[in-house]
Amino acid sequence: MCSIMGYMGSSLTKDEFKENFDKTISRGPDMQRILEIPGIILGFERLSIMGLDENGMQPFEYNNNRVVCNGEIYGFRPIKKELEGKGYTFKSDSDCEILLPLYEQYGTEMFVKLDAEFACIIYDDKKKSLVAARDPIGIRPLFYGYRDGGEIVFASEAKNLVGLCEEVKAFPPGHYYADGKFVEYRDMTAVKEVVTDDLETVCKNIHDKLVAGIEKRLDADAPVGFLLSGGLDSSLVCSVSAKLLDKPIKTYAIGMSTDAIDLKYAKEVADYIKSDHSEIIITKEDVLEALPTVISILGTYDITTIRASIGMYLICKAIHEQTDVRVLLTGEISDELFGYKYTDFAPNAKEFQDESAKRIRELYMYDVLRADRCISCNSLEARVPFGDLDFVEYVMSIDPEKKMNIYNKGKYLLRHAFEGDYLPESILMREKAAFSDAVGHSMVDYLKAYAEEKYTDAEYEELVKKYDYATPFTKESLLYREIFEQYYPGQAKMIVDFWMPNKSWEGCNVNDPSARVLSNYGASGQ
Repeated sequence: MCSIMGYMGSSLTKDEFKENFDKTISRGPDMQRILEIPGIILGFERLSIMGLDENGMQPFEYNNNRVVCNGEIYGFRPIKKELEGKGYTFKSDSDCEILLPLYEQYGTEMFVKLDAEFACIIYDDKKKSLVAARDPIGIRPLFYGYRDGGEIVFASEAKNLVGLCEEVKAFPPGHYYADGKFVEYRDMTAVKEVVTDDLETVCKNIHDKLVAGIEKRLDADAPVGFLLSGGLDSSLVCSVSAKLLDKPIKTYAIGMSTDAIDLKYAKEVADYIKSDHSEIIITKEDVLEALPTVISILGTYDITTIRASIGMYLICKAIHEQTDVRVLLTGEISDELFGYKYTDFAPNAKEFQDESAKRIRELYMYDVLRADRCISCNSLEARVPFGDLDFVEYVMSIDPEKKMNIYNKGKYLLRHAFEGDYLPESILMREKAAFSDAVGHSMVDYLKAYAEEKYTDAEYEELVKKYDYATPFTKESLLYREIFEQYYPGQAKMIVDFWMPNKSWEGCNVNDPSARVLSNYGASGQ
């Protein structure tokens, strides 16, 4: 991960810019550079992943244009070779250095051509203005806000902008900003043509496209590690990676000291794929102590995101402190594509597809946000193979009748696609358990109990009246909102809603986001 920031205007000094930019130094601890051009300030904080020497430091410059980018541009080497053939010269091995030559050739049309997870800010010297863009899923973060007089500021995280801008907003994924307006360049939920192939053909394509998405994310000049929960998604990423690399990979799992569900499954996978496996054990005290830090890092009050982030933050903290790993592959986004426990209640294929599209559009506020912040605040980089653009586009195009749970096994297409020697059958067909539950049911129970102890019923009833947007509806949600407001006062609208099952569906009208409360949870998480 890296951190970027850009400002266009005259009221903000370089010192004030730096003071706010320093809030995300953990994203890019290797080096910081701030460039001031009349009316423009650009900042870059670097975590060295591709092109490790100082030549890879940004902002990059080409024909007086400048760029800062937090991203990975996949397949950049053939693009670089093609550009060199046209006379472009490069000073580094960084993938992001190709952006300015591409911008010179294609302008804002270049964004739709990128196979990347990225957020970038470009200074266009001819227009004397800024252009900004974000990848179509929002895997890399970007926020913006306006100062008095309409001056715009962009930054990797909301915390950079709190105090600088009255209202902090998330930069919409799949959009670019140019000439004072936002333009959508790619919608990952738009289906051009429904895939109606037979089951075996669909599953072969799922297999091949996911393997390709994993393979390209193994390209790094810094050490790579893998988060392994023992669930289907992270286990597949680890198994495929081990096959592709043909050597033991480094895997990491986390669990509560009392009732960790996932540790035994993670070890089963690690033994099967012969990985170099490490376990991180946490306690009630670790969980409660981490809570304020996690909310300050996340910039959210969403219950699901916070619960799931505590384990992820603590495992990434341990990896940062105890290893030389700089890149982590994770298993996010599979649920939104193939279904979660609550999507078993979808009344028909259209509603299943609509729900999937909604979740993909909102991922940047929930699971993707969790992965980015928990990993980046520990000076690591996240890579998300299930977010591969070609893979997502294909799965979204599959006839939703096939994606629904008509097989009495959730996410059957993904499971069937990897039958063989990738994983033990018990893991491949294991029922889904939510990450926050699988770290240990006690973790969520401790959080709920802490909130119950903090507020009397009368205090709760009075305090929730303060919030007319996304009003807390349990003592736990009130606790999270109160901590959020300490760090991000008045910025609640950055998050559109609570991540909850679709309450309009029969069986999903619940007040807790954990799959544990659903009637079909069954043997999940055991």
